[in-house]
Amino acid sequence: MKIMKRKKTGSSLGMQWFTTGVSTTLVLILLGVVLFFMMFARQLSNSVKENLTVTVLMSMKADEADINDFRAMLDSAAYTSQVDYITKEQALQEQVEAMGTDPSDFLGANPFTASFEMRMSLDYANSDSIASIAAMLKKNANVEDVLYQKELVDKVNENLRKAGYVLILLVVLLSLVSFSLIRGTVRLSVYSGRFVIRTMELVGADWSFIRKPFMIRGGILGLSSGICADIVLLSVIALLLHMDPALSEYIRQYMMVTVALILPLFGLLLTLCCTYLSVNKCLQMKSSELY
Repeated sequence: MKIMKRKKTGSSLGMQWFTTGVSTTLVLILLGVVLFFMMFARQLSNSVKENLTVTVLMSMKADEADINDFRAMLDSAAYTSQVDYITKEQALQEQVEAMGTDPSDFLGANPFTASFEMRMSLDYANSDSIASIAAMLKKNANVEDVLYQKELVDKVNENLRKAGYVLILLVVLLSLVSFSLIRGTVRLSVYSGRFVIRTMELVGADWSFIRKPFMIRGGILGLSSGICADIVLLSVIALLLHMDPALSEYIRQYMMVTVALILPLFGLLLTLCCTYLSVNKCLQMKSSELY
């Protein structure tokens, strides 16, 4: 009868830890999804900022030498990531293709000027920086005007900033919820072994010796849960990339590597912390509280 009882107790403890592992894996998957979307949103925001363009219209008086000097200055500037030169003839051709009419036929001359399309560097893709750069460029005698959509720039940056705040808040809240949920499941698992803990105390084992097997089991549980969460998330991401290869522009390898490293580490630290607190709580329990 005693042997059967031990087997039943061991089976119950094993089931408790298995349930804890499943719960921990599900929580880590949810946390991984939020972390991934946080990095995805950042990559998307960088892509949007990199596509913000500023048009510099050159003066009709600017000759080829002036334009070449100006282009060399833009190419070497820290605030540009890409510079495209559009000649007067190209601008006229684009107008003809867009409108179906040639304005030079009734004006007698090409009304367009040469221009540069600048794509801004990430650090300068905001309204304040662009306004300062535009004011500086307008001081050049060969520049007629600098055009950009200020409202669009402001709206893009505002929306991206709000999205960033929301995602950060979600990560913080989810981390707190994760700690509470995992601590609760780990505490149940440890509590189911409270009589084993008390028996070890009675035979003279110190707290560190009693705590050690639970910490090892908790650490293994956290790592394995993190690895399982990685397998699920990376499989879903791989499926998404297979279904839509265009997503590879926004889903970068470093994002997957970061999530793959963070989840097992977070699971390990979280379960170790929860196990430590739970075992200590059982060690501090009085005999009357065991039943």
